Amino acid sequence: MSKTGTKKTKYSLVLPLFLIMTGLLVWGLFMIFSSSAYSGGTESADVYHFLKTQVIAEAAGLFVIVIFLTPIGDIIFAAMGSSKGRVLLLIVSAVSVVLLIKFGITRNGATRWYQLFGLNIQPAEICKIAVIIYLAGMTADYPALGRADKPKGYAILMLPPAVLAILVWKITDNLSSAIIIAGIAVLMVFVTIRDIKVHMAAVLAGAAGMVAYVSRVALMDYNADIDYRTKRIIVWLNPEEHLRDGGFQPLQALYAIGSGGIAGKGIGRSIQKLGTIPEVHNDMIFSVICEETGLIGAALLIIIFAAMIAVMSRIAAQSTNIYNKMVVTGVMFHIAIQVALNIMVVTAMMPNTGVGLPFISYGGSSALFLMTEMGMVFRVAKDNAQTDV
Repeated sequence: MSKTGTKKTKYSLVLPLFLIMTGLLVWGLFMIFSSSAYSGGTESADVYHFLKTQVIAEAAGLFVIVIFLTPIGDIIFAAMGSSKGRVLLLIVSAVSVVLLIKFGITRNGATRWYQLFGLNIQPAEICKIAVIIYLAGMTADYPALGRADKPKGYAILMLPPAVLAILVWKITDNLSSAIIIAGIAVLMVFVTIRDIKVHMAAVLAGAAGMVAYVSRVALMDYNADIDYRTKRIIVWLNPEEHLRDGGFQPLQALYAIGSGGIAGKGIGRSIQKLGTIPEVHNDMIFSVICEETGLIGAALLIIIFAAMIAVMSRIAAQSTNIYNKMVVTGVMFHIAIQVALNIMVVTAMMPNTGVGLPFISYGGSSALFLMTEMGMVFRVAKDNAQTDV
């Protein structure tokens, strides 16, 4: 058969990746129910309230994945990466963020969502996909020009992601999503360039600016006339001194982690989740995992995420299509960044940024769009399995 040039199916990574993703989703549903039953019962008289909403979002996400694995999905995937498609996606993303000013719904003082079909849709998640598609498409269209090796080329690649990140930050007051958008772009550009001097100069300048800013904040008085993000850094540096001003949540999360010990207290037996840790089913769900499953459960979860990243890395390496390769790389970086940020926040290694744990934390919008990204990865994995030999 190899002499005739016919199609031959080689080992597919669709199934291993699907099993890993499904395992994370199921684990997430168990932990969402465990961590939200108390608050669901007290706030809406329904212990299953948060669980049911999450199931609906994930069911929609599975539907999107199925679509991507059909011939229709192939057409959609290719269209998204075309020059017109990626520009349109950038425009739609930017407009969806701007329109929040008039049509968005506000919760906890922030306007970040649209409400559609019972789900809260967050445009920041669309922006993440737009950045991945834009950079993948640009890399595929200009593979030999070294566009990012020069300041002008670097600016061309980084400008749209930077604009989206700034819009998300300023309009939705969501710095964490802005950081993730910028992080995805920085890492995707990094793997495409030959000469890393421009890239490293930009990264080092940013890192130096952050260190200088934190050093300056450390000398500030919490009661001074400063913005709340600066106060959040002050609280992070000295949480024990600011229990009533934001230090309570991270300290309680650390107590939950410590009390779990090696093997944990058992699923459903967390004490800290009972109204002690605010929004525990969202950003702080990792602390409940640590308390209920201990160091063993936390380590296992991290290993599963590492396995997902490893499989996605293999899928990217198998692909001979640059666009496909870079889409998978972008999704891989998105998940890796978000996992790292969430765990660092919960363990007090960095200030609270409001980042959920992928596939685990409660959040319908996040789950839906993460699974949309996974649909694109499954599409590439399926294409890789069919090779001319």
